Amino acid sequence: MRNIKLLIEYDGKDFNGWQKQPNKLNIQGEIERAISEITKEDSIELNASGRTDAGVHALGQVANFKTNCNMPVEKFPIAINTKVKNSIVIKGAEEVDDRFHSRYNCKKKTYRYVINNSEYGSAIYRNHECHIPQKLDVNAMKEAIKYFEGEHDFKGFKASGTSSKNSVRKIFKTKIQVDGDRIYIELTGSGFLYNMVRIISGTLVDVGLGKISSSDIPEIILSGDRKRAGKTLPPQGLYLLKVEY
Repeated sequence: MRNIKLLIEYDGKDFNGWQKQPNKLNIQGEIERAISEITKEDSIELNASGRTDAGVHALGQVANFKTNCNMPVEKFPIAINTKVKNSIVIKGAEEVDDRFHSRYNCKKKTYRYVINNSEYGSAIYRNHECHIPQKLDVNAMKEAIKYFEGEHDFKGFKASGTSSKNSVRKIFKTKIQVDGDRIYIELTGSGFLYNMVRIISGTLVDVGLGKISSSDIPEIILSGDRKRAGKTLPPQGLYLLKVEY
């Protein structure tokens, strides 16, 4: 049996998230259906590096599946792309060791959150960024984001009802870039809690608006109090940028 690793890009606005769900359009189910048609195998199971929510995008999602199909590995992207919606593109495929698992072998993930900080926003890109018309203090946000680096208990930065009991995560690198009216927030970590990136981004927005001081971030992290962090920003601004193994 072969183990095939895929590199996947998708526009999440048309889907109810990554995870397969009955009677709801999802990315996992769409790709599994295509692979089953190609391989003539009904038991295809696609394992992703992590699940993305409804409306969230990916530029570098990674997933793997096992198959007895003898198709050359470089042909899989072409074949799958002809059978999935245009909002999904398989960007690459490689045959990997049988023990490889996209989720369990992941070492780092990088997420990007995109903010349009113009006065009126964009009609064209409204499903691919978060519009915040109030002018943000980017220098204060750059100062604040550095406090998230390192290993912390991010209990105050996860959605209520999150099943994960251990909320300790390590963030290796943070970055904020500005390109015209757009602000790009990037976080690279060992893993992220449910809605963690969107809550951290919302907290940075509050810093940019002057509602929270950048120097208050360490205390907010230590408190573990969700009410002290910022709001959860909407999903359309979030991208899974890269997965490292």
